[in-house]
Amino acid sequence: MMTQPQPTVTPKLEEPKFGFNEYAERLNGRAAMIGFILMVVIECFTNQGVLSWLGLR
Repeated sequence: MMTQPQPTVTPKLEEPKFGFNEYAERLNGRAAMIGFILMVVIECFTNQGVLSWLGLR
């Protein structure tokens, strides 16, 4: 019985840039933080809540 030789190099697989992975979650978190800060800045400068600013209240 012949055994096959084991590979000596491990392939380097790239993580996909879409779907549920660490890169996408980090990017989504950063976008949420930027959006929250922008919302607070809009409220501060307009002296209105976001709902009033959008015309929903």
